[in-house]
Amino acid sequence: MTRPTSRDVATAAGVSQATVSLVLGDKWRGRVSERTAGHVRETATTLGYRPNLAARNLRLGSTRTALLVVPALTNEFFARVYTGAARVAAAHGFGVVLYPSPDGTGPARDPFASARAALDGIIASSMATHALHALGGDGLPLVMLDSDPTAPGAAAHVNLAVADGMRQTTTHLLALGHRRFLHLASAVDSWTFDVRAQALTTHLGPGTELRTVRSPLTVDSARTLTEAALTTPGNRPTAIVCDDDILAAGACKAARRLGLRIPADLSVTGFDDLALATAVEPELTTVRLPAERIGEHGMTALLTVLEGTPWTAPDLPVELVVRDSTGPAPTTP
Repeated sequence: MTRPTSRDVATAAGVSQATVSLVLGDKWRGRVSERTAGHVRETATTLGYRPNLAARNLRLGSTRTALLVVPALTNEFFARVYTGAARVAAAHGFGVVLYPSPDGTGPARDPFASARAALDGIIASSMATHALHALGGDGLPLVMLDSDPTAPGAAAHVNLAVADGMRQTTTHLLALGHRRFLHLASAVDSWTFDVRAQALTTHLGPGTELRTVRSPLTVDSARTLTEAALTTPGNRPTAIVCDDDILAAGACKAARRLGLRIPADLSVTGFDDLALATAVEPELTTVRLPAERIGEHGMTALLTVLEGTPWTAPDLPVELVVRDSTGPAPTTP
């Protein structure tokens, strides 16, 4: 059985092929009566007509495809970003190609022979603008997520209020009496982690001690580095503030190996609120980042830019989720 064409729809409906194109292309208003438009749509449905999207996109010079570039697929956060972006894309007849950069946050390699020919735009999560030149970013609309809003080259930015997340964390720990802190920071060179470090320093204020240790984003690295930090001569920190839930899991393992009780001897906080946060014992106090929402906003921003409209929006709010890994500062060293 051959696939029905627009000409078949026109013949069956008793209208011209141009009328069918206007109706099925949703450009009929003011040109075709509502009654005729309804009749054409009903005829197309009865015949089982489906438009040739490839031919249509070729005529329009559009593939209705966006590329989402992420540093890695091993982090649940980026899977959630993709879910949000794909949901909005599907509602607008777009597809999203997910591309994990082989070099993490470093310069991304072009996964296509010609990115400009294969895509309508790029969404990049937690990447630097200069890392995207190989993807044809100079000739395509680029939307940056969780990235430096002052960096040139992006058509739109969508960010999380990560500085406020760190403010919420420090306010919580200071209220519990903590004054000696260890910042288990990510070793990844990224704007979002720089903001967290700056906010932590700003909100701790006078009368506090802060040490910083940088760790790769693995549980084993975080455990090893935390053990070394906690056994260094001097006053032991009473709270560990981690840039990521993965780092926090490593910190919790280090504490247990050293015979320290969480939170009686040591409080630990994370960032992201991954599934891991409720898999560890005790469950982790952490900053919840709305990953799906930033993906949704990123795709919405790209669609807005493609329509020729500037995109502006405030940072997405984040929330500290208090669980059992934090408690009052110990009264003895």
